[in-house]
Amino acid sequence: MDKESFFLDVYEVAKLIPKGRVTSYGAIAKYLGVARSARVVGWAMNGASTMDEVPAHRVVNRIGVLSGKHHFQTPTRMKELLEAEGVKVVKDQIVNFEKHFWDPMTELGLEKS
Repeated sequence: MDKESFFLDVYEVAKLIPKGRVTSYGAIAKYLGVARSARVVGWAMNGASTMDEVPAHRVVNRIGVLSGKHHFQTPTRMKELLEAEGVKVVKDQIVNFEKHFWDPMTELGLEKS
């Protein structure tokens, strides 16, 4: 799979994340069958921060830190978008990350919960 089609696949998964929920780069990579490619998912999401149709603000690192915040228009934009959806963020980390976590493997029915 070439980089461009992989990035498009990443964007399609990101579009499925419901408002008020978040996922991680690694969870998207695992869902796409490339579990060790979380960093590449991060690169894809870096380019999506200006795409209105891709909710890049809903993709964070594995412990809920807003590691992609610098790719948005302002360093606080990612936090602002999440908080507008009811996700509390303190010191660039999602509060109650597990509560808000959306796992595409289970949510999309590929793995038994």
